[in-house]
Amino acid sequence: MRLRHLVPLLTAAALAVPATAAVQAAPVRPAVTAQRADGLTTHVLVISVDGLNPAGLRTLGAGRLPSFYRLIDDGASTLNARTEVERTETLPDHVGMVTGRRVAANRGGHGVTWNDGRDRTVQQGAGHPVASVFTQVHAASGSTAVFASKAKFSIFERSWPGAIDRSLTVDDEARVVKAARADLRTHQRAFTFLHLARVDRAGHRDGFLSAGYLSALRKVDREIGSVLNTIEATPALADTIVILTSDHGGAKGAHNHTNPRVPDNYIVPFVVWGRDISTRDLYQINPDYLDPVRRRPGYDANRQPVRNGDVANLALGLLGLGPVPGSELDAEQDLDIVY
Repeated sequence: MRLRHLVPLLTAAALAVPATAAVQAAPVRPAVTAQRADGLTTHVLVISVDGLNPAGLRTLGAGRLPSFYRLIDDGASTLNARTEVERTETLPDHVGMVTGRRVAANRGGHGVTWNDGRDRTVQQGAGHPVASVFTQVHAASGSTAVFASKAKFSIFERSWPGAIDRSLTVDDEARVVKAARADLRTHQRAFTFLHLARVDRAGHRDGFLSAGYLSALRKVDREIGSVLNTIEATPALADTIVILTSDHGGAKGAHNHTNPRVPDNYIVPFVVWGRDISTRDLYQINPDYLDPVRRRPGYDANRQPVRNGDVANLALGLLGLGPVPGSELDAEQDLDIVY
């Protein structure tokens, strides 16, 4: 079953059956039977772990990264997704995640080629209006939030000021995680974007996949665990679906990740976890997608790999909404995440 057809059916079923039946049908966590005021019955939390090379996950394994592996083992996942083709940097790839666009403005992309805190908008980079997951959720009366541990993520609020209801973008990961957990408990927004920078900072400082990098990865695992605990302790969040990915990786021993032709820079994880989600490899579920092994397919390839830029339209499909206008990545909303 295609994702875009799944959510309306689940919504209709939730409204048509008694609450007890809805609870019995949920294989992961109990379903929420009370429809929210905005009419959306699912919550989506995107977690982007900045600079996450999947080799770090394999090196530490489930014993030392229980939260990461809980998401991987109990969700639909791949450790062989791809970044944007043109850039393996924080802002270009994160803007791709929330717009569903490639980078190159002259090919319909979002145009954000810079990776610093300059006072510009996505629209200025593209040279025309650019919609996002935030604008589409807000247009459907859903609430959105951004919690990012790099101040340059203020580009989101600057670009879509009327579509983001809560924004905290500061260089303080502990504060960001604490604020995100509090907001999840009290507001249960339709779409929340959480960015964690600790691993990337360790890679730049100590080298990617170094002892310092792996230590930071274990700390992020505990932070993610605290977020999952918050979700499970909040009954109104029982239907939450988590999407976890990264903007780029980083080669062992390197202190940067700017070359988009280096496999360790462009290979990232992509994990979807929650109620009714498959527990299989994403490429097994999606034979129409290409497992690229170590290759870097372009956007014109007949079969595309799973990309971090699929986040926006996957999230909107989970919420029962159509794709971001003008988007390219998963614009058909055909990335399957169920059996």
